[in-house]
Amino acid sequence: MSELVHSISEFGVLQPIVVRPLRDSSGKYELIMGERRFRASKLAGRDSIPAIVKNTADEDMLRDALLENLHRADLNPLEEASAYQQLLSDFGITQEQLATRIGRSRPQISNTLRLLRLPETIQRRVAAGVLSAGHARAILSLRDESEMQRLADKIVNEDLSVRAAEAAAAVISAAAQGAKKPLRPVSGARHEQLDQLATRLGDRLDTQVKVALTARKGQIKIDFATIGDLNRILKELGESGFGE
Repeated sequence: MSELVHSISEFGVLQPIVVRPLRDSSGKYELIMGERRFRASKLAGRDSIPAIVKNTADEDMLRDALLENLHRADLNPLEEASAYQQLLSDFGITQEQLATRIGRSRPQISNTLRLLRLPETIQRRVAAGVLSAGHARAILSLRDESEMQRLADKIVNEDLSVRAAEAAAAVISAAAQGAKKPLRPVSGARHEQLDQLATRLGDRLDTQVKVALTARKGQIKIDFATIGDLNRILKELGESGFGE
């Protein structure tokens, strides 16, 4: 605000405010757009301010005011999300229609609206600029509120970048899934560790080895070409030969 006050003191109001006549025939006007310019002009000691008079309906006035707010440079992500939500609710339009009207992409609007799902404590950090919108989206990838708070604290305490926050979110999510869903054998599945074990056994026995894990049991399959080859493998395992 101080920068705007200084600018108006030096150069005046470059962009007129927008007002509409009050319906009570008092000759007074209601401010539609330019509230910051109006306040800054008063602080700068201006007695008058350039204005455009429009006969605007109530619903159009709300839309115009919100649209002006959306184009403010200092609008924080939570204020932007709230403005989107109010436009959607008051005018009964879809995100796609809103995107067309204000010249922004539907994914941008959708991602911004998701910020309203953050816990209130984290919303305050976003509004204060402690967490960026990118940080907030990383936090929203988690489902549990306690996990969200844990990641938010980690981002602030360790000054994580957005990319680092996304990586931390993936680690927290994987740990939570592992705790909630213990690994169970799945029929037909070939896990990486089992494949590595099969490779090591195959190298030791000089033959092809397969290790499979089903829902009920596991199986090791060792190939051999002849009885002589079988006896060689048995000796490698410390067993007596076949037929001996």
